[in-house]
Amino acid sequence: MTMEIEDGILEGVRLFNGRKFFEAHEVLEAVWLKAEGHRKTLLHGLIQIAAAFHHHTRGNPAGLHSLLEKGCSKLERFGAEAEGLDLAGFMLELRPWRKHLDRSPRLPTTPPRSPVSGWTDR
Repeated sequence: MTMEIEDGILEGVRLFNGRKFFEAHEVLEAVWLKAEGHRKTLLHGLIQIAAAFHHHTRGNPAGLHSLLEKGCSKLERFGAEAEGLDLAGFMLELRPWRKHLDRSPRLPTTPPRSPVSGWTDR
């Protein structure tokens, strides 16, 4: 059974998939401010990953690496799916980014595929 995704989260996903990372961060933050418990942690992880890719678009590898690790650390606490999101697929898409940044402090000259395909509404 698939859970329906809250409108604010769905809009954050759409913005992220459209590579509007700052806007995705802002929309998700509005939902996060009202959340509690595990849900708040999940949303914080998503926000940090959106912010990480905003740093990427601005050429800041340190910001990308730091926030990507913090966000992934939070999402790893959840299962394959949460709030109707395909977290397993999303984390799989993030893996090459994390591996590259663990080996090199620089942004990749040919970046791994952007992690948009695994993070979708189902």
